[in-house]
This record gives sequence, structure tokens and C-alpha cells, in this order.
Amino acid sequence: MYYFVFAPTLCYQLNFPRSPRIRKRFLIRRLFEMLFLMQLLVGLIQQWMVPSIQNSMKPFREMDFSRMVERLLKLAVPNHLIWLIFFYWFFHSSMNFVAELLQFGDREFYRDWWNSESVTYFWANWNIPVHKWCLRHFYKPMLKTGTNKLLAQTAVFLLSAFFHEYLISVPLKMFRLWAFIGMMAQ
Repeated sequence: MYYFVFAPTLCYQLNFPRSPRIRKRFLIRRLFEMLFLMQLLVGLIQQWMVPSIQNSMKPFREMDFSRMVERLLKLAVPNHLIWLIFFYWFFHSSMNFVAELLQFGDREFYRDWWNSESVTYFWANWNIPVHKWCLRHFYKPMLKTGTNKLLAQTAVFLLSAFFHEYLISVPLKMFRLWAFIGMMAQ
């Protein structure tokens, strides 16, 4: 049970796949990536995002819609870049670091979501541990009870949208439904 708590997976099983040894060079490379990317994220947020957000306050107070749109579009590029760097930091560097320390053999934390031709493909491939958990503990049990496939997919998507909103609103101490609405708009 203790191994499961620290392993980079959400699905419990009695025997996890294991790698034969800890590769020290691989571990050091992931640690270096984690440290470098965290510093890069902090720098980008402090030097690019914070000034843009501070400059956005006046148009939002004055309700100047053209400048509001311009400021939001100006934030789109750094927001996207920071999201991509955070994705790599978390799903590649950090999860592989933990997996290597624990000799966890299943290293499929993401698939080629960047080649997505549909929203369904994207959501199924960008976060494999959560996708496997949703399949095992929510989607397949719904199908076994006779729920049709489309309703089960919609329920899983609603559950995911709810948890995305929860994970944003609790740390920020504000409940605005932005993440939920953003996911539902897809």
C-alpha cells in the first residue's frame, strides 16, 4: 500500500511492473530538468505574466472591451508556453524521476496528444494515469450496469470537468466555474 501511495499511478494492483535497477544518470538528468524547468517557469511568470496581468487591470476596471481583448490575447502566448513547460516538467521529468526512484516499470504517463485530430483523442492521451483511472473505476463500471456508451463518456467528461474546477478553485480560494465551462465548451 505504501508503494502505491508514492508510485506515479492512480490504479492500485497487487503487483506493479518493476524495472530491474535504478539508472543514476537518468535520475540525475530528470532532477536537472526539474530544477531548470521550475526556475524557467518562475522566471517566465515573474517577468512576462505578472507585468501583463498588472497592465490588464486598468482596462478591466474601465470596461474597455477592445483593450481587454488585446490584453487577454497578449496573455495567450505566455500562458500556452507556461502550460507546455509545466506539462513536460510534471508528466515527463517529475513522474519519471519518481518512477525511477521506485523502479516503477510502467512509464506511459502521456501519449502523442499533440497529434490529436479530435477532443476525445486529446483527453484520452494527455494524462494516461487519470485516463486509466477513469476507465477502470468509472467508465467500464457504467457500461457493465447497462449505461450506453455516449452517456458513460459524457459522465466521465463531467466528472473530469468537475475535478479540474475543484483543483483550480480550492487552491485559489475562488469558485468561478472557469475550468468547468472551458472543458464543457469543448
